[in-house]
Amino acid sequence: MKIIILGAGQVGATLAENLSGEENDITLVDIDSEPLTALQDKFDLNVVVGHCSHPDILRQAGAEDAQMLIAVTRSDEVNMMACQVAYSIFNTPTKIARIRSQEYLLYREQLFQNSDLPVDEYIAPEQLVTKYISRLIDYPGALQVLEFANGIVSLVAVKAYYGGKLVGYAISHLKESMPELETRVAAIYRKGQPIKPLGSTVIEADDEVFFVAATKHIRRVMEELQKLEDSYKRITIVGGGNIGCGLAKTLEKQYRVKLIELDPKRAEEISQLLEHTTVFAGDASDQELLIEEQIDQTDVFIAVTNDDEANIMSAMLAKRLGAQKTMVLIQRSAYIELVQGKDVDIAISPQQATISALLTHVRRGDISNVYSLRRGAAEAIEAIARGDKKTSKVVGRTIEELKLPPQTTIGAIVRNNEVIIAHDNTVIETDDHVILFLVDKKYISEVEKLFQVTALYF
Repeated sequence: MKIIILGAGQVGATLAENLSGEENDITLVDIDSEPLTALQDKFDLNVVVGHCSHPDILRQAGAEDAQMLIAVTRSDEVNMMACQVAYSIFNTPTKIARIRSQEYLLYREQLFQNSDLPVDEYIAPEQLVTKYISRLIDYPGALQVLEFANGIVSLVAVKAYYGGKLVGYAISHLKESMPELETRVAAIYRKGQPIKPLGSTVIEADDEVFFVAATKHIRRVMEELQKLEDSYKRITIVGGGNIGCGLAKTLEKQYRVKLIELDPKRAEEISQLLEHTTVFAGDASDQELLIEEQIDQTDVFIAVTNDDEANIMSAMLAKRLGAQKTMVLIQRSAYIELVQGKDVDIAISPQQATISALLTHVRRGDISNVYSLRRGAAEAIEAIARGDKKTSKVVGRTIEELKLPPQTTIGAIVRNNEVIIAHDNTVIETDDHVILFLVDKKYISEVEKLFQVTALYF
């Protein structure tokens, strides 16, 4: 596929890295030549220096025959204008824009259509991160919670701890301990390395276990792997930007929420927007402030400012002062590996959330959901089976018959809103939503081809 990516910032660069090795023709455009030169040297892609919404620059980037344009510059206005130019001048089939301003998103239904602003799909990073954190709060103890098929089924990552009922037992023991429900272990990471999950595989303490189950059964499965944490009650949020304010608004009716914002003027503004959240103007790395606000009684401390170092340091301080759990927004991927699992319980990458949303639109075949995992090395996808036994490589066949790529697992199937945990003898039917986990995303093109129908299908 010929794809033009506008913006060589962290999202654009990560997306280019994800797509460059997948039989795609990638052109990256940015007004700054320095990041382009570095990325061109590192990956097999074309680069163009210039203003991302100018027609001549888009023509130079190959817009005349590009199948997709993805605008992820730092400017919403440039992203939207680039989509307009791609539509009006080059008739580009698919146009995706990153939109961060709530002012535009409030009117998205009226704005984003061909008669006005031809944005086919929009990506709102702050909303994605807010939703992601909210799911983690709903399931105390989870490292990741990824929803598929409109939330009917979930893929959850948890760390197995000493004292968990299943630690020291084989995966097959799950069925014995939970005969009333089904789940499937999709992947296990031990000391950072993937372990193929077989029925005989023994789960060890500190394993990171990804399992698939009907969303309504998630808590029950988690209880087998670790001592189930109490539901959260008190939450402290640091940072009153779009994410912090949006998160407080989402949580304040169900939890006791405090929000700390460094800028007194912004603190005053958001105190008017929030109904049940206590807002403080202050420095979250001020030990006296945290003690005064009884941080030792906080169940979750969530730092979401736009400063990685400030987020990390305030979370470390809060943890040492008694906060039960810390979640931190981190832009730089190198920092995530340094801090997660120590004083920072969960590191959240806005880039990974954005990349996942973008990949959903980029993947070939009938793919309705994509999550980029393990810093882009792995993927979880929701593919829809189309056609019949003559036109499809999957319909009418058992899972055992499918030629799945190495280290690729089918965890579950959603059929008519019913969750079916996958077994070797499970037969895939037309319109099934199939949930797959790929330990190595380099095999994604094979999975895409597997779910593509032949030309005879119509």
